[in-house]
Amino acid sequence: MSKMKTHKALASRVKITGTGKVTKRRAGQDHFNSGETGKVGRRKKRDKTMSKTHRKAINTLIPKKKK
Repeated sequence: MSKMKTHKALASRVKITGTGKVTKRRAGQDHFNSGETGKVGRRKKRDKTMSKTHRKAINTLIPKKKK
């Protein structure tokens, strides 16, 4: 059986932490942010942790490195 290949489009968008959690950037940060409240702007600067359901699908697309 051939080696599992990493899905590069997804790998550039998400980061897998040391504990196995998956984080991603929030959407809607590029422009038209001046009309939003400060609370919304601060929330957009933080990374978002994805749910366990998404984590299972992401782990199949991004295989773990063997040490």
